[in-house]
Amino acid sequence: MVYNVSMLTDKRLIELEKTANQIREDIIEMLLAAKSGHSAGPLGMADVFTALYYEIAKITPETRDAPDRDRVVLSNAHICPVLYATLANRGYLPREELKTLRKLGTRLQGHSNSHFSPDLPIETSGGPLGQGISQAVGMALAARHNYESRITNDESGRVRGTRYVVPSVWHTWCLMGDGELDEGQCWEAFMLAGKLNLRELTVFIDRNNIQIDGFTENVMPLEPLADRFKSYNWSVIEVDGHNIREVVDAANRARSTAENPTVIICHTIPGKGVDFMENKFEWHGKAPNADEARVALAELRTLGGQITSEHE
Repeated sequence: MVYNVSMLTDKRLIELEKTANQIREDIIEMLLAAKSGHSAGPLGMADVFTALYYEIAKITPETRDAPDRDRVVLSNAHICPVLYATLANRGYLPREELKTLRKLGTRLQGHSNSHFSPDLPIETSGGPLGQGISQAVGMALAARHNYESRITNDESGRVRGTRYVVPSVWHTWCLMGDGELDEGQCWEAFMLAGKLNLRELTVFIDRNNIQIDGFTENVMPLEPLADRFKSYNWSVIEVDGHNIREVVDAANRARSTAENPTVIICHTIPGKGVDFMENKFEWHGKAPNADEARVALAELRTLGGQITSEHE
């Protein structure tokens, strides 16, 4: 079910925020067990993933194979710890399986991979950046072609009936990193989606301003990012990526648009919730050691000191 923002009560919002914090704890524990992986991006996107899988996307553990399910594509697949932790908390896989991240034979590969996890709602195999958006465009086009009425001609060659487009049964949601936008293939896909007015597609951009080599604006400047998308015929919504209510509201607006594809630029803090990781590009591809994980978990369990005991 897709909730309108008016339906997202304060009580429900608190529940979702607690879920996002639990996902962050799971991410730290997964990375510690794996002894490798990415920390900053997954922690920063926990709120967006909570909003997507609990409130936005039309998919549940019971309908993971339904032909009319929404498609969720993780293009920057290296942040998959947040995907796996979200799926576990949502009931798609056992929580104890999270500790198998990056282990031999696991379903939970270091980049999300549909080949190794066909029974999970993972639509694509990730790795090379920039590929997921092209796949998402294809899925959105398939939704359109499956549900678009056709022009039919009678024997005289005249058009019979009126051509119209009905709302697609599924929507495609694609998650991307801002550093990933350095890939030229991304912009080819954006141009095509804009040309086709592909309203069946919404992209979440994790605008955390870091990538593996440093800060995005130093490596390859992206601004004015919103204007770039607008010039390609995209609707643009900018949100605080840690405000779940804003994310849900933006997604509902995107699903209901009738003109063109939508990009939701989510301004996030990489490493969110762990003070020594926040806004540090060095944590892009680094896992915590035992001492660092202990500090991180203590901070997350007390919400940065907002509660007095990590057992509350």
